[in-house]
Amino acid sequence: MIIIKNLNKSFGKHHVLRDINLTFNKGEIHGIVGGNGAGKSTLFNCLGGIEKHTGKIKFDGGNLQNTTGFLETDPHFLSRLTGLEYLQLFCNARDVDSKNLRQKNLFDLPLNRFAESYSTGMKKKLALNAILLQKNDVFILDEPFNGVDIQSNIVIKEILLKLKSLNKTVILSSHIFSTLNETCDFLHHLKGGKIIKSSIRGSFREIENDMKSNSVANKIDLLEL
Repeated sequence: MIIIKNLNKSFGKHHVLRDINLTFNKGEIHGIVGGNGAGKSTLFNCLGGIEKHTGKIKFDGGNLQNTTGFLETDPHFLSRLTGLEYLQLFCNARDVDSKNLRQKNLFDLPLNRFAESYSTGMKKKLALNAILLQKNDVFILDEPFNGVDIQSNIVIKEILLKLKSLNKTVILSSHIFSTLNETCDFLHHLKGGKIIKSSIRGSFREIENDMKSNSVANKIDLLEL
């Protein structure tokens, strides 16, 4: 279980996260939604130990960072590191078996090529593959479906459901409501650095409707299409 209590994060005078209180249980998939700049990535960075913050993040499984697989929106890769070497590096970091990595290439990526030469979607898939090989207990996935082809989207959705069945904790963000509806147990709307609504599966439409601004139609009309 992960418990976030009164988490706040500021960059100088800019208050990005305000009094975040959330609980994530094992075997649950939680979606975090919000507009650009709402604070989703910052929240994930705090959970992943990348950003300092005030407030508490409690985890009943020991050191959270040592058992978390963190997929960034735009994964970074060392220069002249092949896809295979990247997977090997992540396995070594968790001291897990790195045999038969080519057979564990979930997305049929060209592992002999330098990872930095991959397309955006390929980089995302390689990074996801790497953290899955680590056998983590917690997965923080920042926009896992972004830039990924349709077939891989299907695979990722099945991976999420498999992680749930294995009693893993999954926290993800996405701008695609259809994928959230198909995978998440809970949805949390982050706006202006605050969680303004949390909904359980079956009630996600409330958040989707909240995110539709009443002025959208007027803004489109201004284009005089």
